[in-house]
Amino acid sequence: MADEERGISAGTVLVSFVAGAAVGAGLALLYAPRSGREMRETIADLTEDAVDKIKEYAKDAQDKIKTVVEEGKDTIVEKKSILASAIEAGREAMQKEKERGAAQ
Repeated sequence: MADEERGISAGTVLVSFVAGAAVGAGLALLYAPRSGREMRETIADLTEDAVDKIKEYAKDAQDKIKTVVEEGKDTIVEKKSILASAIEAGREAMQKEKERGAAQ
C-alpha cells in the first residue's frame, strides 16, 4: 500500500525524516567525546539549522495550502455560475410551459 493510500502525504514523510535526522544527530553529539563548550556550540548550530528548515517547510506548506484554497474558491465561483445558469434555464422552461398551457 502506497503512503498516499494510507493518508500520509509526502510532506509528512519529509518532515518526519528531518526530525528523525535531527534527533539522531543530537544523540550522536551527546555521545561524541568533546568539551562542554564545543558540544553546546555544535548543538546550538544544529538547532538553528533545524529551526530554519522547519520554518522553510512550514512556509512551503502554507504556500501550498493558500494555492489549494484559491483554486477551490475559483472552482466554487465557476460551479456557482453554472448552477445559476441552469436555474435560470429551468425558470425559463417552466415559464414557457405555463404560457403554452394557458394558450391551450
